[in-house]
Amino acid sequence: MDTDKKMPLHNLPGESVDLRARDGLIVGAVRNRRSSRGSSRFRAANHIELEPLPQFKDTPSDQQEHLFLRKLEQCRVMFNFDDPLSNLKEKEVKRSCLSEILDFLMKGRNVLTAAMYHPIVDMIAHNIFRPLPAGERPADFDAEEEEPLLEESWPHLQLVYEFLLRFLESGDFQAAIAKKHIDQKFVLELLELFNSEDPRERDLLKTILHRIYGKFLGLRPYIRKQIRHLFLRYVYETEDFNGIGELLEILGSIINGFAIPLKMEHKQFLMKVLMPMHKPRALHRYHPQLAYCIVQFLEKDCNLSTPVVNGLLKYWPKTNSMKEVMFLGELEEVLDVTQPHQFLHIREPVFKQLSRCVSSTHFQVAERALYFWNNEYVMSLIEDNLDTVLPIMFKALYTISKNHWNKSIVSLVYNVLKTFMQMNSKLFDELTNSYKADCQREVKERKERERVWGCIEQLGQERLKSLQEQ
Repeated sequence: MDTDKKMPLHNLPGESVDLRARDGLIVGAVRNRRSSRGSSRFRAANHIELEPLPQFKDTPSDQQEHLFLRKLEQCRVMFNFDDPLSNLKEKEVKRSCLSEILDFLMKGRNVLTAAMYHPIVDMIAHNIFRPLPAGERPADFDAEEEEPLLEESWPHLQLVYEFLLRFLESGDFQAAIAKKHIDQKFVLELLELFNSEDPRERDLLKTILHRIYGKFLGLRPYIRKQIRHLFLRYVYETEDFNGIGELLEILGSIINGFAIPLKMEHKQFLMKVLMPMHKPRALHRYHPQLAYCIVQFLEKDCNLSTPVVNGLLKYWPKTNSMKEVMFLGELEEVLDVTQPHQFLHIREPVFKQLSRCVSSTHFQVAERALYFWNNEYVMSLIEDNLDTVLPIMFKALYTISKNHWNKSIVSLVYNVLKTFMQMNSKLFDELTNSYKADCQREVKERKERERVWGCIEQLGQERLKSLQEQ
């Protein structure tokens, strides 16, 4: 199914009647947003009047199912929340009605009958599946600094989401019946809602999608496929989707449940989808969740360490210091779960990159790279491979100890050099002597170049003088 096309509001199988025409109450969602808020806007076609229905406690048990269905129908009515003063009475009636059916579902036993599934899912879909605001963020928008744009209809929307969650968690819930209504189309529209700018909505969606994944075995491959498509679209087309972090959290739990040995499709997902997720400039919004997913893969299959490290080095940022600090943190997490025999294949490229990082003039990059020497497991890997690691790192460390502008960095480098010296003083002395000899040779070569250029300049001046005399 093509995820790039916006799906219409969810109509359940057999629902051929125009809901808007039938009820005269249903509102159309529009895609524009007010400049100060992030609400989905609704416009009522006619004046809406709702009257409270009887409560369940005052209704005989044999009539409660009928009352429940009537309340579900009442909860289908939508309101315009852009105008906080409109339909105040009716909004409160609906809110109260949502609370009552939520309590009824949570407290009751054997209350969920087969006849209720279609109306329940229909009401939920009618409330939550809507076009999200399509306003563009300004160029200087910073999701970390700016206040989130909240959904004005949240007083009702929250109760609908909680009702869906309790519906899925109900002891009476039967997936065999629900799968007729919670289908691929339902899941696809649910995934699109992860683009909501309201973090409260995304958090509930995360829990709900995880419950659906757990209860509907037939939907699992489809959910993974659609998340893959969404990620690829984010990386290679839009770089704009609000719910990447929440989807990665769900994936972390899914990956944790993968059977060993990993299937080829899962390995391909790691290398072709998750690794390119390091490219977007908004990596900081979801990097902890992304790193967790990758580490989960490595804990399942240690042989993936080499391609993962090579992938990290491939996407290593060149001009973004903040991203570079994140990459260093992730690289340390990867090394923490790398087996010693796998480390042999990545030690040279890893420490060449660390050598460049400790030489960075950016304080945080250099500091984060030097913190690798505070990790006991990484230090054990270094000690076992000292003959390879120390020659790669020595020149950068020795140069920094003499020239770096930041005293804290110089202090950290001295500690690292001291550690290396304690590990193998003979090798350390050899590298020190070699470094000093190289420095002396460079000084001689520089002086020789200066002498040669001086001679060339003198010859040029003499030649010019000769031409002028002629």
